[in-house]
Amino acid sequence: MKSVCSVECGKKVLVYYYEIRSELGGSEYLPLLLVAELQQRGYSVTLALAWESQLEPAAKRYHVDLDVEKVNVVTTKPKNRFLQKLDSILPFYRVWQLKKLAKQADICISAANMIDFGKPAHHVVYILRLFGDNAFCDFFQHRPPLSGVPRLKRRIRTVLAESILRPLLGVRSTRKILADQRERIYVPSQYVADTMRAFYGPFNCTVFYPPTSFDIPPMEVERDPMRVIYLGRIQQEKGVLNIVEIVKRARELSALDIHLHLAGPLTPGAYTEKLKQLAAEKTWIELIDPVYGREKAAFLLSGTYAIHAERDEAFGISITEYLKAGCIPIVPDEGGTPEVVCNPALVYHTNEDAARILTRLLTDEAFRQEQLNRCKERAQAFTFECYMKTQHIILDRILEEPL
Repeated sequence: MKSVCSVECGKKVLVYYYEIRSELGGSEYLPLLLVAELQQRGYSVTLALAWESQLEPAAKRYHVDLDVEKVNVVTTKPKNRFLQKLDSILPFYRVWQLKKLAKQADICISAANMIDFGKPAHHVVYILRLFGDNAFCDFFQHRPPLSGVPRLKRRIRTVLAESILRPLLGVRSTRKILADQRERIYVPSQYVADTMRAFYGPFNCTVFYPPTSFDIPPMEVERDPMRVIYLGRIQQEKGVLNIVEIVKRARELSALDIHLHLAGPLTPGAYTEKLKQLAAEKTWIELIDPVYGREKAAFLLSGTYAIHAERDEAFGISITEYLKAGCIPIVPDEGGTPEVVCNPALVYHTNEDAARILTRLLTDEAFRQEQLNRCKERAQAFTFECYMKTQHIILDRILEEPL
């Protein structure tokens, strides 16, 4: 690895992120790897977090070689309850704390979307829903504009925040940060870049695929040729009932006994209750508790196909896991998942399209083998080694390029 700095040079880097949790999630992997490499390059790192976190347990779980004792961890969220409520609407307190820390840093990196450090910085786009911009959330989720009283309330809040509070408190909005050519933006997919440009206008950015935290260990697991799997949160936003409809239709088209196994945490509500009822009625649907570690690997290896239905996914880490496990994923023609799969033959527009793709995979051996080979080849783009090579290049640019 190229050494850009030494301990003697005293260079300081400020890295901001929301929260480092001890349980495995996935999004914490990127800030941990960034901080670890910055340490290895000899930089002094301050890790600013919005919430109290468990850095050492998380580093151990992710197997990240991080000297926790040498990381200066700072919590930026206010402890006062009233200020916490206010900060959730407009994160002025958090930004003030970050601006203070930024004055002592040579380089500032946000691993959690755009943040106003008070000076040019580097921003890694994390979750689109956490931009703090309701209009943008409506835009990328294709939700119709609010009407009536809810629309009036949002308009009042927006005017209050953007036209009064932000200028008064000196907090730049996401739009203003993106418009500043000195800022550097890193997006998890070309889809995110295109979506942000369509809403905010032109801005400079670099596509930087996030790391995938899960690799398949050597295991002897029998793969079921009739099993379709889904791994992730089981909730309406994930379109799980659409997956059920796709498999149901493929069963009709193929006349084969296809089974659907869904693994993940259940979100309480009417949507989940409907899914539970279907699983109770249909022997070919099985709901499984969340799986981790070797159980997760065994679950992934047990399936032959996987279906994804969320259409506003910024990237799609679960798709990379399907690819690594040797599953053939079928994904919608929106979001970052088509970019991950990189194979038009596995991309659908309607549920009927998806069912026909699955049916062909089940009934056309030559087609299935061709797609499997392409999936295995694509999986190589999401290995740990491939990610680290990209991170080295990105950090070279960040550490060498003056803003």
